[in-house]
Amino acid sequence: MTEHPLIDPGQDPSGEPRIVSRDGHRISRSQIDEDVLKILYRLHRNGHLAYLVGGSVRDLLLGRTPKDFDIGTDATPTQIKRLFRNCFLVGRRFRLAHIRFQGNKVVEVATFRRSPNPDELPDDLDAHSHFVENVFGSPRQDAFRRDFTVNALFYDIATFSVIDHVGGLEDLEERRLRVIGDPAVRFREDPVRMLRALELAARLDFRLDAELLDGLRQCGPLIAEASAARLRDEIMELFRHRVAARVFRQAAEFGLLTPLLGGYGGDGESFDLLDRLDERTASERPVTEALAIAALFLGPFLKRCPPRRETPVAEALREANELLGPHCRHFSIAQGIRQQARELLAACFRLGRGTGLRGEGRFLRHPVTPSALELLSLWAEGHPELAELVQRWARLLSGGLAGPAPESGKAPRRRSRRPRSRRRRTAGPPETKEP
Repeated sequence: MTEHPLIDPGQDPSGEPRIVSRDGHRISRSQIDEDVLKILYRLHRNGHLAYLVGGSVRDLLLGRTPKDFDIGTDATPTQIKRLFRNCFLVGRRFRLAHIRFQGNKVVEVATFRRSPNPDELPDDLDAHSHFVENVFGSPRQDAFRRDFTVNALFYDIATFSVIDHVGGLEDLEERRLRVIGDPAVRFREDPVRMLRALELAARLDFRLDAELLDGLRQCGPLIAEASAARLRDEIMELFRHRVAARVFRQAAEFGLLTPLLGGYGGDGESFDLLDRLDERTASERPVTEALAIAALFLGPFLKRCPPRRETPVAEALREANELLGPHCRHFSIAQGIRQQARELLAACFRLGRGTGLRGEGRFLRHPVTPSALELLSLWAEGHPELAELVQRWARLLSGGLAGPAPESGKAPRRRSRRPRSRRRRTAGPPETKEP
């Protein structure tokens, strides 16, 4: 039994929230974006509740810098639009207000909502659909319909206090991630929440609540039912937040990994490579989707197509295509990204074959070669036998990009042809015949 018994988020829970006054928490208005403060103040001056909500409150309480700020209010979308000339309403089932500022900055303002009663549902949806978010509610109802307790904290601009309806403050203090409500029910409503739970726990270095762990074990295979487009976005977030390796290891433990990645199994060597890729991202070097895909499949690719000097590159390209095809089709990945990932794998194959082969000069000048060498360097950290080969390629790449091709010793000098000048015939007076 949990310390904070949670009630049905579809009802208006009775009871009083825990309120922490200004002198009892670490949030300062100087940490909040100026444009966000302007929105909060204007809503408050016009008689509306104006709360900072969600992950920004969580991050500020943890001493972290929020990625963005979201606002919750009791003002309806129409009322919000009347207050802000730079406001645009978006969404079909639930209208959200996007308030735009210079520099493509957008602040999202949402009206407090609640889970609908069965008689309020559209005909084409049921009570467990995560798309049903179109009923306005109270702040307390809004807190109970969120996913995790640490994401359901509010900061009130009127009193500068933090409001906690679901026990999120205690979970922050205990560094514990807990689902609001029954985890199995919430995961069945939206299977993507399982991946978000693993990501959030990895990013914050929180432990997973026992009931949450049970929910993951029960519902892990259901991740295959989630939208592939949403999963693709969430997977790239793992790489951007430098937690891909940790999350994939946990996903494999709970039976999520294979259905999550459309049949990809993964192994210890692949996870070790992702560890090193996450460390690379931590040094402010962004990861492209093509690089992430190539890193996922480099281990299986090298086992399927081991680099041998007698093996033609065309065979490596064919093997890479066959390996990447199911994954790219499952996630509807564009042909251009798939081609980049394929070229990275094939370039790692060429690097693994060694130096001195035909076409080496052109290969050194190819734009994919530096990225492939970097990927192979990360792989070589777990394979010391490749270290000397990687260093040899690095020396060639740093000094031979504009030099002659190694197999020819010295590039032949091209003779420049000067265009022949055609003599222009000038028209003279017509010839006259002698009589």
